[in-house]
Amino acid sequence: MSRAEALKLFEARDLIGLGQLANEVKQATWGDRAHFVINRQINPTNVCVLSCRFCDFATKRGRPNAYEMTIQDVLDRLSPELREVHIVQGLHPDWTWDFYLEMLRAIKTSFPRMQIKAWTAVEIDYFSKKFRLSVEEVLVQMKEAGLSALPGGGAEVFSERVRKALFPFKIGAPRWLEIHRIAHQLGIPTNATLLYGHIETREERVDHLLKLRELQDDTGGFMSFIPLAYQVGKTRVVERQASAIEDLKTMAISRLLLDNIPHIKAYWVTMGEETASIALNFGADDLDGTIGEERIMHAADAASPIRQTRERLVELIRASGCVPVERDALYHEVAVCDPSTRATASGRGLAQDSAPRAQEEVPRALPVGLHNGHR
Repeated sequence: MSRAEALKLFEARDLIGLGQLANEVKQATWGDRAHFVINRQINPTNVCVLSCRFCDFATKRGRPNAYEMTIQDVLDRLSPELREVHIVQGLHPDWTWDFYLEMLRAIKTSFPRMQIKAWTAVEIDYFSKKFRLSVEEVLVQMKEAGLSALPGGGAEVFSERVRKALFPFKIGAPRWLEIHRIAHQLGIPTNATLLYGHIETREERVDHLLKLRELQDDTGGFMSFIPLAYQVGKTRVVERQASAIEDLKTMAISRLLLDNIPHIKAYWVTMGEETASIALNFGADDLDGTIGEERIMHAADAASPIRQTRERLVELIRASGCVPVERDALYHEVAVCDPSTRATASGRGLAQDSAPRAQEEVPRALPVGLHNGHR
């Protein structure tokens, strides 16, 4: 799909037809399956050296809302049934490099089955500069300490105009893409995001997606793409959040444009439960997970529940007409939930019960075409 074609689709009035196109692409790879993970998001601190105009989460040390977790605090928020821990935070001015490595080691020692998805490209860049290490050295040492993957945050939107207006002290597109390229070269899979619904234009949204597609053509290292709806919060960069129609259009066009990224995520935290469930028929094949506790979007007054149970995610997926598939952080299948509400386990994952499988096996590897950037 070309840039012009994507922009034309944003102007299309046939929302259902657009959703059908995106759903056909999704079904060609995943059928009726929709993924979720039993995970926990942890934000160890909101103390940050940056002051981004659109951020309600970050603060300065000494302010009443500032907090800092110890490694034990982090461990106390985890439990053995979790498949993934997702860690992102403020850019703390004083924590040492050893502290971050020890956090990873402690998690892997206490919960060896758990996969760690931690620290955005913005944080990796900060570690590199603060501790005078190359990006390669930062990522290699983290991988050796237990890192499994990078989240996709910090990308915001790849527009210099928007960066200068909203987050001028944060890294821009070239550095974000460079860090993810290095991670892919080191065998560390990553995810990608887009923050939309603020001052960006649709043209800037499409350009952002095209940059991701180009890097994926080169490396094949992105596992998923997550469109993040901007939460108005207290910063009020705009007066109201993007509509559900804009959410679904962005989701569908992302699926059509990003033909080489296997998973598109409907992140219920920013979209809300109902829209996220509908999005599973607009190209999305993943709802993220149980989260446990999410501070960043909820600091901006996100209206979604602050935590989700496994049963609720299964219910939302079934409401969309899809088959719930529990996964881990690297998209390996853990269990398929059959129509009788019981879960069946694959040979790769934790058995939920001994019921016979009602569906065929979920693909455990990416289809070849998705690695080769076929259009």
